[in-house]
Amino acid sequence: MSAREAASRILEAVDESGRHYRDSLPMIASENILSPLVRKACNSDLHGRYAEGLPGKRYYQGCDDFDTIEEIGIAAAQRVFDCNFANIQSTSGTVSNMAGLKALAKPGDTITAVSTADGGHISHARMGAVGVRGLNLVTYPWIESRMEPDIDAAAALIRETEPNVALFGQSVFLFPTPLEELADAAHEVGAKVMYDAAHVLGLIAGNQFQDPLREGADVMTGSSHKTFPGPQGGFLLSNSDDPKFQRRLNSAIFPGVCSSYHLHHVAGKAVALAEFEEFGADYARDIVANAKALGAALAAEGFEVMAEERDYTASHQVLTRHGEVDSGAGRDAAALLEEAGIITNMNMLPGDTKAMSPSGLRLGVPELTRVGMRSDEMQDVARFFARALISNENPTAVCRDVAEFKSEFQTVHYCFEPGSAYPGLA
Repeated sequence: MSAREAASRILEAVDESGRHYRDSLPMIASENILSPLVRKACNSDLHGRYAEGLPGKRYYQGCDDFDTIEEIGIAAAQRVFDCNFANIQSTSGTVSNMAGLKALAKPGDTITAVSTADGGHISHARMGAVGVRGLNLVTYPWIESRMEPDIDAAAALIRETEPNVALFGQSVFLFPTPLEELADAAHEVGAKVMYDAAHVLGLIAGNQFQDPLREGADVMTGSSHKTFPGPQGGFLLSNSDDPKFQRRLNSAIFPGVCSSYHLHHVAGKAVALAEFEEFGADYARDIVANAKALGAALAAEGFEVMAEERDYTASHQVLTRHGEVDSGAGRDAAALLEEAGIITNMNMLPGDTKAMSPSGLRLGVPELTRVGMRSDEMQDVARFFARALISNENPTAVCRDVAEFKSEFQTVHYCFEPGSAYPGLA
């Protein structure tokens, strides 16, 4: 293959990927799509520009217009997340976590967090940002049926361990964290409280989940491309009005974990923040309603849906178990579902120990909601799941019906200028 042929094949694969998602049910909880105006900002000349530092304090010339963009975005973030401090430069949720840990802890300090086996993110583990920072990790006792830390046991652990940082939030995130009680314990022993809101940031901003910055979190991190519907990137947020602490947070981003950052994505975040101010509350409400409807519909079809005693979910996620722990049944279900036109991800559930052969699936509804699906459509989605995984219908036939069903949902909503959710595809 020549270099020119390689470039052509890459662009063909880009379009093929777009068509795959356009014609399928994208249900990966960490994904979302861009509005037309956010896409325009991201596809701008800013893509290749540099702006180290903060607005008005740059290490490069040519940043006056970008200063305007970032200043507007910071002010919008402070309003949307109701906080005194916002840094919108981070390139991802994990980078935001790295910055938060740099600001709050030094190598050798102790941190408490949710185990990855119980749904904690890999950045909360020794294999991720916690390990990069050289922190001593202690994980919370967990109640599987409630999918949350054991409040009394976790509070006792914090008081006994006396960590420097108590980290909360998850990657598998069905319900609000009992934060007030645990933050009180952390502050009693002098710990800072950090809340990773990557998955639920849009639900928090839309007043549909919990309010970490009012419930004891000193720092909140988050992603800008999950339930918050912007481009890939991150946020670092705090309600502290202490200038010294704010400087520490800014310095943790630059020069801490970012040199230059993605200016086009910051512009996209700023536009997404403006759209969220107008439409975010409705979007967050509809996401949660759809997730609840999906959980109930899947259970009615005969699937084992986690957290039945709590009505399955209070977020954008639903968890299903498809076999014995560590059986790989989740992996196999995800593969079969993709053949049937449903894109999901396998996921460890409580009891699983093997990340590549788990028993579960993690399902998300942000993208389905963004293209206009409501609770009634969640019944249809559950039936497609049942046809593929319970009735064992030919996945090609299911895929064909999924594509026909999805063809009615091709417009991105909750934005100033609704348009094609999957533009530029033949």
